[in-house]
Amino acid sequence: MTLRHPAVLALDLGTTTGWALRGQDGTITSGTITSGTITSGTMTFRPSRFEGGGMRFLRFKRWLTEMKQLSGGIESMVYEQVRRHAGVDASHAYGGWLAILSAWCEHHGIPYQGVPVGTIKRFATGRGNADKAAMIAAIRARGFAPADDNEADAVALLLWVIEGQGGTA
Repeated sequence: MTLRHPAVLALDLGTTTGWALRGQDGTITSGTITSGTITSGTMTFRPSRFEGGGMRFLRFKRWLTEMKQLSGGIESMVYEQVRRHAGVDASHAYGGWLAILSAWCEHHGIPYQGVPVGTIKRFATGRGNADKAAMIAAIRARGFAPADDNEADAVALLLWVIEGQGGTA
């Protein structure tokens, strides 16, 4: 017997995007981790030397559509909301990811919400300023094996939603 629940995709946006998905019925198996109905991994959108800078964003948009199709439909999306960046390039790139994400969600009628970095870190570790190693350790302690901090952040964000911190899911 499988229970149906809303499919939620959690993202840590960036050139290496961390993602975590709770599918509708738990049948999704692609990705690096499957724990119950949660699947997670990372996707790299680094531009190659022979393509324009916008190609990474087009690949991101195509990837979102593939995730929607593979999961049987995404009913809500959450992402790590970054308010401070290390540099101008990082800030511009994040703005690009966020523009594509918000336009894609609006086009498909999927509600989306940004969650501040400190909120996710506090939920996972008890400290709003936890470092990358602490985030990875906290997610491993919950039974996951994230490949890196991007995946750990996405799993933490999805757990935040599922466990009711972010409303009903």
